[in-house]
Amino acid sequence: MPTIDFKALTAKAERDLADIFADIDRISFENTERVLNSFREHRMDDSCFAGTSGYGYDDKGRDTLDAIYADVFGAEAAFVRHSIVNGTQAIAIALYGLLRPGDIMLSVTGKPYDTLEQVIGIAGDGNGNGSLADFGVEYRQVDLIESGIDFSAIERALAEGGDRVKVVFLQRSKGYMTRPTLTVDQIGEAASFVKARSKAYVVVDNCYGEFTETREPTAVGADLIMGSLIKNPGGGMAESGGYIAGSARAVELASYRLTTVGVGLECGSTLGQNKSLIKGFFFAPHVVAQAMKTAHFAAYIFEELGCDVFPRWNERRADIIQTVRCGSPEKLIAFCQGIQAGSPIDAYVSPEPWAMPGYTDEVIMAAGTFTQGASIELSADGPLRAPYTAYMQGGLTYESGKLGILSAAKKILELN
Repeated sequence: MPTIDFKALTAKAERDLADIFADIDRISFENTERVLNSFREHRMDDSCFAGTSGYGYDDKGRDTLDAIYADVFGAEAAFVRHSIVNGTQAIAIALYGLLRPGDIMLSVTGKPYDTLEQVIGIAGDGNGNGSLADFGVEYRQVDLIESGIDFSAIERALAEGGDRVKVVFLQRSKGYMTRPTLTVDQIGEAASFVKARSKAYVVVDNCYGEFTETREPTAVGADLIMGSLIKNPGGGMAESGGYIAGSARAVELASYRLTTVGVGLECGSTLGQNKSLIKGFFFAPHVVAQAMKTAHFAAYIFEELGCDVFPRWNERRADIIQTVRCGSPEKLIAFCQGIQAGSPIDAYVSPEPWAMPGYTDEVIMAAGTFTQGASIELSADGPLRAPYTAYMQGGLTYESGKLGILSAAKKILELN
């Protein structure tokens, strides 16, 4: 195994990253100030921690947190529920809420994340499982170009679809692709472009992007954003859940698919989960900053080891995901096993590829996390397909994230 002085390499990385880390801390401070001000404005108090059962009428903590999410994200309305099982369900709630038979869903950032394919109806056995296609919703797609969003192609697609284009969908993060994450400014430009040419709702999969900048897409024209609470906005405290935020009408329509028409957000017991969701949102700006620092550090270390990384260590980013192109299935597996070995939970476990539900390829996933599958905690995964890229994210603390990255680096070096 090649000899590398990781202590010296770490010190060099942190010297070179000092200015970037300082900027991440500035963003964290601004976001924390906005969250804290909202907590004060909405009179968050101890009584909000109490849970409800049954129908959950008049749940003060639930309703207060809904208002805080809307306020902080620059939206008219929002809802946050521990019962939303993942980001895919949050997105599905939004899509089923807005789309009707005969409508067109137009994705303008290429093919959405793998787990949405069966929701849309572009993958699966097609046996009437209840996809959007089953309900007569047509899917169309505009791919990204080298410079980013293809506005000319979007204009043509909007003209061809006319009023049938009901949802224009953007995926902020890269998913299992290697492409730049969309910034809030880019999403705002796309939203303005669409709204000048159609009446479509602009819907943004905001997973992995919350609090990486000082604004969210709803502050620049998106009608709906959604995400998972075991990613950024849960702050490492929420043990399940998801959120949707946006315009009052779009959120209302989504709420009718969360529960049912006529009920919307009036019901929904919180079963003692309020405190962890509230506390997590308060922690979230700081925890996201820790994950961002971990991602930059990972890019630096693996670039020094000769790996192709994206983004590079000195490139600013708008999500918490770092990709490391391993080049072989053996190195991808070793990377994930190294992350697992550097985790606080299940460090003795050695992850292996498996046929994970919702994915078309076998996937290997390392997640030695306090909450199962929590992407805001240090984790890594990737599909077993060329070029065998690891998608790493999270880090509740920079210190623990750094140790996990060094564990993965040493594991890969053992193969050489």
